[in-house]
Order: sequence, then C-alpha cells, then structure tokens
Amino acid sequence: MKNGRAGKMMLAAVCIIVLTALLASGCGSKQATGQPIKIGAVLSTTGPNAPLGTSEQKALTLLQTQLNANGGVNGRPVNFIIVDDASDSTKAASAMSDLIKQQDVVAVIGSSGTGTTMPMVDIADQAMVPLEACAAGIKVTQADPASPPHPYVFRTPPTDLMAAQTVFDFLKNTLKVNKVAILYDSNAFGTSGNDVLKTLLPPAGIQIVSDQSYETKATDMTPQLNNIKATDAQAVVVWGTNPGPATIAKDMKQLGMDMPLVNSHGVANKTYIELAGDASNGVYLPAGRMLVPSSIPAGPWKDVVDKFIADFSKEYGTNPDTFAGHGWDAGNIIVNALKVSGVDRTKLRAQIENTKNYAGVDGIFNYSAKDHNGLNKNDLIMVRIVNGNWETLSVAGTAKTPNSAPSSSTSSSSTK
Repeated sequence: MKNGRAGKMMLAAVCIIVLTALLASGCGSKQATGQPIKIGAVLSTTGPNAPLGTSEQKALTLLQTQLNANGGVNGRPVNFIIVDDASDSTKAASAMSDLIKQQDVVAVIGSSGTGTTMPMVDIADQAMVPLEACAAGIKVTQADPASPPHPYVFRTPPTDLMAAQTVFDFLKNTLKVNKVAILYDSNAFGTSGNDVLKTLLPPAGIQIVSDQSYETKATDMTPQLNNIKATDAQAVVVWGTNPGPATIAKDMKQLGMDMPLVNSHGVANKTYIELAGDASNGVYLPAGRMLVPSSIPAGPWKDVVDKFIADFSKEYGTNPDTFAGHGWDAGNIIVNALKVSGVDRTKLRAQIENTKNYAGVDGIFNYSAKDHNGLNKNDLIMVRIVNGNWETLSVAGTAKTPNSAPSSSTSSSSTK
C-alpha cells in the first residue's frame, strides 16, 4: 500500500517537472505561429532625422516582440519591415513603393519627417495602402483645411496646426504680446509651421514684425537675430529642428536678447536641452503630455503611458521620447484594426478610420471620414524649461507639475 502511494507521488512529481519544462520551453505560451502579417515602416534611421527614426524603430521593435509573444494578430505573427530612407524624400518614396510591390505589406508606417512623408502620401492613395504617418505637417493628411483627408493617410503626432494654436493661445493670453518675430527652418516642417502662424497671428492682432528662415544645418543665427533686435518684437517664435533652435537659443543669450523665446513641439526632447545648455532655461514650447506624464489625468491614457515608459525603459535602459510614442501608436492603431478587418487593405483602411476613443501614448485617438489626425490641441500642453527640467504651465503661465527631462541616448533632433 505504501509502495503504491509512493509510486503515485513519484509519478506526480515527474509530471510536474515535465510540465514545468514544457512551459519554460514555450510550449505553453501564446507564441504566434503561421504566415507573418507584414507591415512596412519607412523611417529615417540615418541622416538629419535619425534621432526621430531611431526612436520610432525602437518602439516598433519592442511592439513586435510583445505582440508575437502574446499570440500576434489573430494567431499570426507580425513582422514590421523597417527600411531606412536616410532622411531623403526620394529614398522614402522608393522604399514605400518597394514595400508595397515586393513585400506585399498590408500597411505602411512613416516617415519620420514631413518632407520625407509627403511623397509617400500620393503612393498610399494610388496603391490603396493605409499609411500611418509619424510627421506633423498639416498637409500630410489633407491638401488644405477645406479639402477632405487623403483617403488612405492617417497620422499619430499632433499637427503643426494644433501646436501653433497652442502657441497662439500662450502668446495672446499668457505673455500678452502683440508683436512677434518668427524664425523658421527652411525644411518642410518649418515652412508648414510658418504658414500656419501667418494664418493665425495677424487676424488676432499679433503683428509679425520679422519673418525669416534659416537652413537646417546653419551654425550661426546672429544675422537673423540682429535683424530681430532692430525691430520692436516682444517675443521670438522658432519653428524648427535641432540643432537650429538650440543654436538660436545660445546666440540669443550671447547677444543679450532677454525677450521670451517660444519654440515649436519639434524640440520636445532631451536633445534640445543638451544642445542649448543653460540657454534653454526659460524657453517655452508646446509638447505632448507624455513629456510630463503627471499632467495626464488618471484613466486609460495615463495607464498606457505609464506602461509604455516602463516597458521601453526596461528594454532599452532609457526613457522614451515623444517620437517613440508616435511609432508605438502607429503600430498599435494598425494592429488593432487588423484584428477586426483582417489583411484586406480596403477593409483595413475603413477599420483604421473607425478608430474611436483609443487611448494611445500621444492621446485619445478619434478618427473619422472627416478627420484623419485623431487628436486635438488639448492633447498638448505648454511647458517651460527650468534647470534641465520641464514644467507645465497653467493658463496664466504659472509653473506647476515639475518633471525631470527623460534621459535618452537617442533623443530626437526633431526634424518633423
């Protein structure tokens, strides 16, 4: 009797050991199997936009790992095929075409900047392949405000119009200025932002007393700044990309220009603070709320942001920047739609457009037939840089909710 009982106990122990080994080897996991679902991504992992594209690439790589470890999409693994466009618009268009024709991807993500994304827009519409853009230029999703959205093009970051509206409110209601100078990057992002500012400011009684451009790689902004000094500008608005905005901040300090400096959301990252150094102190800019997570109200959005920051930091040893968030949201929006639509591109496009109340990293997304941007300007906040930290601003401009700038070995240079 005792021998029989001992035998049963031994058998149970062996079964437990075998079951544990099977689970450890992955036999009991939800690992995705079968033919991969291919999603293209044209990102700028080299060239001027490399810090943006590198952050987006890291986010998508992390997302792919997590998805496939948990069953993929309807049991099939997901494969993000990432191609570097070298921050070149011609290469971006070529990569987009190759992904569609040679890889037969169901959708494409990218590119990292407005200039590289624009030639991809027509390809998406003509080939009827959904494109989730990571660029802020307003014309990425629609030719002009009166036109309907490009049918196959969507985006994840806040638009330059939303950012410009946030800056406008701040200039008018907090700084209470009526004369400003604008310095803008000559690239597509800077030009688009300047166009929006010229539409918003004068009708509201804010006079643009100086409107000048600079080259993306310019290392000396004193000629433009001396021109501004000769005006009666009460604030300087910079719409551009690093290193330009950081150079402007340093040159303004050297020239003794103590007027308020307001940047675009294109420098909402650690790199700007590192490049500008002490000259970044007191600089204002609009930014996505992920930059100051404590500014996000408790709920699904806050939960998503907290988990993304924790997972990204664990994987890469550094906090994500806002551009990693753009890539993360783009991948998730496509994946969520695929779970319903399947791999038919037309059905996928329709399902992406049907995205409602989706809590992403950048905000709560609501697409529609008339809106392929998904976010609104309330997903942005105004922040001020103080001693290397970001502080949120109330309507009156009083700093609150301090937050340390996330460290990042791949902080964005932000040529959106």
